Amino acid sequence: MEWIKIFAGEDIAREQLKEDKPRLLVVNGRRICLARHGEKFFAVQDACTHNGESLSKGQVNYLGEIVCPWHNYRFALDNGKACDSSCRDLATYPLKWDEAGFFIGM
Repeated sequence: MEWIKIFAGEDIAREQLKEDKPRLLVVNGRRICLARHGEKFFAVQDACTHNGESLSKGQVNYLGEIVCPWHNYRFALDNGKACDSSCRDLATYPLKWDEAGFFIGM
């Protein structure tokens, strides 16, 4: 696994990722949906497995699920599982941060 620096540190990540407002990140040609819910950060594939819509255009609900803006399909941010089992789960990506920066594992 390769760790790629995406922010200078956790404080910058908190500034850039507003709570429950997903954001698109493209890393090595992959579209990643970054989100912050409460004190936790998450990274999942950006394409909804139902119809391919960008999840970074959606929202995070109070349960910590990313909600697709097209048909309201929901996925758990912590593990990528489809909440109603009607479509495939999302790929997830690990995140870590330390004094050197904020990183995503690819």
